[in-house]
Amino acid sequence: MQKKYHEVSLPEVLDAREKRALRQKELLLQYKKPLLCFTMNIAGPVKNSPLIRQGFLYGLEDLALQLQRVRAEILYREIWDEATGNEAFLVIDASPVTIKRSACELEDADPLGRLYDMDLLMPAGDSASGFRKMEREELGLSGRQCLLCKRPAKECASRRIHPLSELVSRTDEILKNAVRERTAIRIAELATRSLLYEVAITPKPGLVDRANNGSHRDMDFYSFLNSAAALQSYFKKCAAFGIQAAEKAEREKREDLPELFRSLRLPGKLAENQMLRATGGVNTHRGAIFSMGILCAAVASLPADRWDESETILSICARMTKGIVAEDYRNLTVDTAKTAGQRLYLEYGITGVRGQMEEGLPAVSAYGLPLLEKLISEGRSTDEAGAAVLLAILSHMTDTNLIARSDVPTQKEASRRAGELLEHCPCPGREELEELDREFIQKNLSPGGSADLLALCWMLHFLKTDRSP
Repeated sequence: MQKKYHEVSLPEVLDAREKRALRQKELLLQYKKPLLCFTMNIAGPVKNSPLIRQGFLYGLEDLALQLQRVRAEILYREIWDEATGNEAFLVIDASPVTIKRSACELEDADPLGRLYDMDLLMPAGDSASGFRKMEREELGLSGRQCLLCKRPAKECASRRIHPLSELVSRTDEILKNAVRERTAIRIAELATRSLLYEVAITPKPGLVDRANNGSHRDMDFYSFLNSAAALQSYFKKCAAFGIQAAEKAEREKREDLPELFRSLRLPGKLAENQMLRATGGVNTHRGAIFSMGILCAAVASLPADRWDESETILSICARMTKGIVAEDYRNLTVDTAKTAGQRLYLEYGITGVRGQMEEGLPAVSAYGLPLLEKLISEGRSTDEAGAAVLLAILSHMTDTNLIARSDVPTQKEASRRAGELLEHCPCPGREELEELDREFIQKNLSPGGSADLLALCWMLHFLKTDRSP
């Protein structure tokens, strides 16, 4: 459940300040090491919210990476999430100058940095309070600038030059712009990584992998690398649409997920152009453009602290695409059917990835993702887990790519073979997979639809494991 915040009173602010000072003294006394206290400069009575919290977590993540880069060890970390604001206490084993310089770099260079307040406290036996604060000026750095003008922030604050409403508005603008950008980039990064993991899994029966080109003559491993790199900006755009949809839903107190899906259609077509440009005209990721694009938008419509809710994300995908099969295949006839998917729908009623998406991707939620998480938790390698998940998906869905390269009976036999292999061994070995690979190549079979869903499984897994502090 999302935490509730409220406008804070002056007594609450003063109590929080006193509580912070007491905790600082306790940690300095206990560790006798530099203590970095990270808070957010938030104007106005609302000191915390999901947006402010996410900005704080991004800052905390960057700070940890900054310290890691200079080999500064965090001995202790404590994080508070209160209505009066976010606070982090980091006891660090490194020279104060190194720590302070790393913190100031974030304050000065990051778009969110103007809202960061990173105070470095050091034990000082000759001080009445037992510690002293290192100032920016000790490093030869100038003081912080005002949010609204280029004057020193302390001068504007002490003289109250700017109306509070303007400071609140500017704070909100900085937060929204920076968090939108960071969130969209993070989602696009994970989506691209998922595509790269999918193609890298080896061996994969009938598919391009690190060992061979599977049943394909027109593409290889590098075709997929080129394509995945070209699609990252598209995934970022899909995430941006998801963020916008969530903000609109909050303003209007209602959601319109079908409209969010419709907004992805044109960017998806343009992404196909980018894919074809990157691959010299070869279709490597058309299915993934559709399915991963929807997933990126669905994830972005949720706060980052809910990205581990796979069922919720897949439910959003289903609501986004509700009615897509009926809509896309309305008035379709034998004469107007152009694609293999359209012909299969007319002849057999096979709905393909549209049907999977409209149903909330059951092959992913019921089979692929649970198996992936189980095998990873057991210590199986990326290749072992990925190959087993591919077979599980293949054995529980109708892969239209297989039918397009053969027929329905052959597809059913391929699914049976995949299930049979998993029954024999829950995590098939390399020899069994290579034997099935040779069989699929001989029959010119390529379970590309299953491979797309394997990438979605990796994406959902990364959303749970690649988290901010």
